[in-house]
Amino acid sequence: MEETRIALVGIIVENPESVERINRVLHEYSSYIIGRMGLPHRERGISIISIVVDAPGGIISALSGKLGMLPGVSSKTLYAPQAG
Repeated sequence: MEETRIALVGIIVENPESVERINRVLHEYSSYIIGRMGLPHRERGISIISIVVDAPGGIISALSGKLGMLPGVSSKTLYAPQAG
């Protein structure tokens, strides 16, 4: 079994029309997601979503990359230190 990492994927959504596509991507990776929090910032017209995942590095990169390619969506990943 491939070693997994814990990571936080931060998502900023500036285009509300991308929300449905974001949810489809997140559903595709739902078996790796251990937590999700979404916060709308109505005054600025954006949403902030935090996703915590436990997955192999390649899966985490693919998830973040797919999200970041959506129109009006920015995605960054922060990895927890590896044990050992």
